[in-house]
Amino acid sequence: MSSRRPRGRRRGGRRPARERSAGGVVVREGEIVVIVPTRRASDGSRVLALPKGHIDPGETALQAATREVREETGIVGEPVHELGEARYWYRREGQTIPKSVSFFLFSYVEGDTADHDDEVEEARWISLQDAQSELSHAAEREMVQLAAAHLEQERKDR
Repeated sequence: MSSRRPRGRRRGGRRPARERSAGGVVVREGEIVVIVPTRRASDGSRVLALPKGHIDPGETALQAATREVREETGIVGEPVHELGEARYWYRREGQTIPKSVSFFLFSYVEGDTADHDDEVEEARWISLQDAQSELSHAAEREMVQLAAAHLEQERKDR
């Protein structure tokens, strides 16, 4: 009989709580805003990501996404459509942490990417097409693909 705990479980048999975050795909004339967070990937490389962050107590996922877009990019966006949820795991201090991120499509209203917060090294606009291959995480590339499909359908319906 093995004394090893099942993977992903803490002593006492409890799994780490799933972290919940929210983020956005902000679109302006065929481009989206992306960030390079100050926190590096586990291998030390820079990450190209969508703006996202934790949902504060009392906040809805949409409220958190709207706030995080503004804080991390300097951009104010108007919510257009809920894109879906990305689920993944990451490692922190030897623990496997499950995470889910609710993503929303936003249209650009105003703002300047130079007005991002100190958790972000750089915020910039890139083409929707480039984002589908250049974002560091597959789940975020998938959200951009969903955003592009929604925008295309919206264009056809006009």
